[in-house]
Amino acid sequence: MKVSYNWLKEYIKFDESPNEIAEILTDLGLEIGGLEKKESIKGGLKGLVVGQVLTCEKHPDADKLKITTVKVDSLDPLNIVCGAPNVSEGQKVIVAKVGTILYADEESFKIKKSKIRGVLSEGMLCAEDEIGLGTSHEGIMTLPEDVQVGTLAKDYFKIKTDHVLEIDITPNRADALSHIGVAKDLAAYFKFHKGQAELTLPKIKAFSTPSKETLMNIQVLDTIACPKYCGISISNVKVQESPDWLKDKLNLIGLKPINNIVDITNFVLMETGQSLHAFDQGSLDSKIEVSKNFAGDKLLLLDGSAITLSDEDLVISNGSKPLCLAGIMGGMESGVTKETTNVFLEAAYFNPVRIRKSAKRHQVKSDSSYRFERGIDPNGTEFALKRAVNLILEIAGGSAKSNIQTIQNVDFPAFEVSFRYSVCVKVVGMHIPKESIDLILKALDIEIIAVSEDELLLKVPPFRVDVKRESDIIEEILRVFGYNNITIPSSVNSSIVWQEKLPQEKLQQLISDLLSNNGFNEIMCNSLGKPSHYDGFEHDSYTNAITLLNPLSQDLSVMRRSLLFGGLESIQRNQNMKNADLKLYEIGKVYWKDKEGYQEEKRMCLFLSGQTRAAQWSSKTLNTNFFTLKGFVNLLLDRIGAKGVQYKASSNPFFSEGQSVLFKKTNLVEYGKLTPALCKEFGIKQDVYFADINWNLLLETARNTKVKYTQLSKFHPVKRDLSLLLNKNTSFKQLEHIALECERKLLKQVELFDVYQGQKLPEDKKSYALSFQLENPQGTLKDQEIDQVMKKLIDAFQVKLGATLR
Repeated sequence: MKVSYNWLKEYIKFDESPNEIAEILTDLGLEIGGLEKKESIKGGLKGLVVGQVLTCEKHPDADKLKITTVKVDSLDPLNIVCGAPNVSEGQKVIVAKVGTILYADEESFKIKKSKIRGVLSEGMLCAEDEIGLGTSHEGIMTLPEDVQVGTLAKDYFKIKTDHVLEIDITPNRADALSHIGVAKDLAAYFKFHKGQAELTLPKIKAFSTPSKETLMNIQVLDTIACPKYCGISISNVKVQESPDWLKDKLNLIGLKPINNIVDITNFVLMETGQSLHAFDQGSLDSKIEVSKNFAGDKLLLLDGSAITLSDEDLVISNGSKPLCLAGIMGGMESGVTKETTNVFLEAAYFNPVRIRKSAKRHQVKSDSSYRFERGIDPNGTEFALKRAVNLILEIAGGSAKSNIQTIQNVDFPAFEVSFRYSVCVKVVGMHIPKESIDLILKALDIEIIAVSEDELLLKVPPFRVDVKRESDIIEEILRVFGYNNITIPSSVNSSIVWQEKLPQEKLQQLISDLLSNNGFNEIMCNSLGKPSHYDGFEHDSYTNAITLLNPLSQDLSVMRRSLLFGGLESIQRNQNMKNADLKLYEIGKVYWKDKEGYQEEKRMCLFLSGQTRAAQWSSKTLNTNFFTLKGFVNLLLDRIGAKGVQYKASSNPFFSEGQSVLFKKTNLVEYGKLTPALCKEFGIKQDVYFADINWNLLLETARNTKVKYTQLSKFHPVKRDLSLLLNKNTSFKQLEHIALECERKLLKQVELFDVYQGQKLPEDKKSYALSFQLENPQGTLKDQEIDQVMKKLIDAFQVKLGATLR
């Protein structure tokens, strides 16, 4: 929220500089995100002076140009070429000298000495739109004859300078969403730290009404959504441009002036925090209805967007058609225009939850909804309405047709909160004098209604919706007392609580250590994502995603069904930061819904991309491939001792080539190379390899494993090789399984070191070269023992696979 430094000084007197006020507000919990110096006209008219045209002659080479000499000081006059039709000798004008920067909207240009059609020009005679003083461009701006030559334009036009503080308001501080709200916090600070501070609120003048009241027929049909509604009719107003002081204040904080009526409602909003809305009374038919009775109707809003109302949308209507989306934005048909003469002005308190849901539902945000969602002062509606009426009668004329009409269904009492000094000491860590605490509470308009030795009973004003507990009171005391004033003790005491980790926690730690030791980095991605990620895929892993009713944005509107997309976003971000060689893993939950309701499940994933080995003088680069990922998957399964797994081709739609590891006929791991189309969708320009692991099933495989210790053999192993001619569809896994089943005592390892297909072999055959490692832990192997084992293996391969020796 933007707050004007000079505007604040209208409510509270202080001598602190803008930087000092920014520091004080930050200490009070109203963190300043930016501080900017601003002028009532962009650039502050720097470099512009009052000059007098001494001579004016026609340009010899241009019909529409004139050559002038202009006096701006006691030195020689400037020679300026001007194309304005109204320039003439003797005029007092505004001159932009060489080096002056002029601003046109967001663009700027610098005045330079130049030749125009062969004639030297040493400046520029300015029109009002060229220096931000108006919109006219019919000719140069002329000034009264009595203006002294050389007068600075910024002095003549009385340019005002101010500072704008950008406050990063936290959601709980709805009371600070106005200049008066910020001024109240400053007043509390100055009362405590300086002993005095006077808060001056705008004076409300009484306004006369006809002896016979003309009342609007106001009906509030939903008293839960609208507990309080106030309104007043004003007749014979003149809708026109606002006075300069009002336009300057709105421009300063980033609001565009529209007309005097609308500008007054915006001004009061930024002053008091209470949203107002002005209706053209001709659209109301003497009736106001606050209800939810227009489901399915269309409403064209003031920002030009058209919405379809639901049965949960609170609407202001004339009984027959909707005119305004309550608390959010007015409708185009009922807005105030230049033809409006009678105005109905409303101020209300709406249920924050209802307003927030409607704003989210229609994706419509406004300054009004921003405040209503957080909770405004329910007892401040009449004050804000009277303030607006005073300004309208002063600026737009007219007269009030009646007194303010108020429909209120509930009271808004203060919150009663108990506070204990002893608890405050424990939370703060130091003793704050009771007198200081009492002074702070009173400065914050918190009333002390009962006192005991250690306890206070307090009444918190209802506009402080964030102060309802003892801890909230302590926070209020702390922020005014000053967090920086809390002394830090010389020693810190702590209690260390140790609790043995559960088996699944130990396994997670073991796996994390394993991956980290192999060069992986852990990532933690957002559990919310884009719904478009799951479009077009009917695979079980990616359907039935949970959609949020009120998402922060469309990019965060579904709960993740897979860990895949968060990882791809991480890879994209790293790639953009020139960190392309990646090993990543994540352990987290995914979510979905089924017939039994909402479900969640823990998953684990691995990502590989880029190079596994960078180029060196002694070796070339080595790119990640499918078997790199397979190696890490097998390393993981071996480390936890997974047994009884099977392999098959994966049907995952995101893999161009992939494999599944099954345990009890269920996917334990799916891994492979992601499709180029998927990588392209995320802007990733290199191959990505991904493994999706069922965490619960992984725990089950680990729980079924018993780790046995075997002493290292004192005797050397023996290796023997076989070259086998096999059917083309025979896999190494089959050979390894047969070999280990055939010889369990001496055979320790089977490796494949060569594969051949081609010439001199039948088309349906291939050659595998296998290495077998034999070892006897009881003694040295003899040739006879080795030959017996190898013969047993050859016979098994021949019988079960039809293999022959080459």
